[in-house]
Amino acid sequence: MMAGQYLRGGGFGVVGDIVMGVSGAMVGGFLFHQLGLSAGGGLIGALIVATIGAGVLLFLVRVIKPA
Repeated sequence: MMAGQYLRGGGFGVVGDIVMGVSGAMVGGFLFHQLGLSAGGGLIGALIVATIGAGVLLFLVRVIKPA
Protein backbone atom coordinates (compact mmCIF):
# COMPACT_ATOMS: atom_id res chain seq x y z
CA MET A 1 0.00 0.00 0.00
CA MET A 2 1.44 3.36 -1.02
CA ALA A 3 0.32 5.22 2.12
CA GLY A 4 1.87 2.51 4.30
CA GLN A 5 5.23 3.20 2.68
CA TYR A 6 5.05 6.86 3.70
CA LEU A 7 3.96 6.15 7.27
CA ARG A 8 6.40 3.24 7.77
CA GLY A 9 4.82 0.12 9.04
CA GLY A 10 3.59 -3.30 8.18
CA GLY A 11 0.56 -3.92 6.10
CA PHE A 12 -2.70 -5.57 7.02
CA GLY A 13 -2.44 -8.45 4.55
CA VAL A 14 -3.78 -8.41 1.00
CA VAL A 15 -7.46 -8.13 1.89
CA GLY A 16 -6.80 -5.68 4.72
CA ASP A 17 -4.69 -3.47 2.44
CA ILE A 18 -7.45 -3.43 -0.17
CA VAL A 19 -10.07 -2.53 2.45
CA MET A 20 -7.82 0.19 3.89
CA GLY A 21 -7.12 1.54 0.40
CA VAL A 22 -10.78 1.76 -0.56
CA SER A 23 -11.71 3.20 2.83
CA GLY A 24 -8.85 5.67 2.57
CA ALA A 25 -10.03 6.78 -0.86
CA MET A 26 -13.47 7.47 0.59
CA VAL A 27 -11.95 9.36 3.54
CA GLY A 28 -9.78 11.38 1.16
CA GLY A 29 -12.74 12.23 -1.05
CA PHE A 30 -14.75 13.31 1.98
CA LEU A 31 -11.92 15.43 3.39
CA PHE A 32 -11.15 17.12 0.09
CA HIS A 33 -14.85 17.85 -0.46
CA GLN A 34 -15.29 19.28 3.05
CA LEU A 35 -12.22 21.49 2.68
CA GLY A 36 -13.24 22.63 -0.79
CA LEU A 37 -10.05 21.30 -2.32
CA SER A 38 -9.47 19.61 -5.64
CA ALA A 39 -6.55 17.51 -6.78
CA GLY A 40 -7.62 17.83 -10.38
CA GLY A 41 -9.48 15.31 -12.45
CA GLY A 42 -8.37 12.02 -13.83
CA LEU A 43 -6.35 9.15 -12.52
CA ILE A 44 -3.50 11.21 -11.03
CA GLY A 45 -5.87 13.40 -9.01
CA ALA A 46 -7.75 10.35 -7.76
CA LEU A 47 -4.49 8.67 -6.71
CA ILE A 48 -3.40 11.79 -4.83
CA VAL A 49 -6.72 12.03 -2.97
CA ALA A 50 -6.77 8.29 -2.22
CA THR A 51 -3.17 8.28 -0.97
CA ILE A 52 -3.74 11.24 1.32
CA GLY A 53 -6.98 9.71 2.60
CA ALA A 54 -5.35 6.36 3.23
CA GLY A 55 -2.49 8.08 5.05
CA VAL A 56 -4.94 9.91 7.31
CA LEU A 57 -6.85 6.69 7.93
CA LEU A 58 -3.67 4.73 8.74
CA PHE A 59 -2.54 7.48 11.09
CA LEU A 60 -5.87 7.37 12.93
CA VAL A 61 -5.84 3.57 13.13
CA ARG A 62 -2.33 3.62 14.60
CA VAL A 63 -3.24 6.32 17.12
CA ILE A 64 -6.32 4.41 18.26
CA LYS A 65 -4.66 0.98 18.23
CA PRO A 66 -0.86 1.21 18.53
CA ALA A 67 1.23 -1.76 17.43
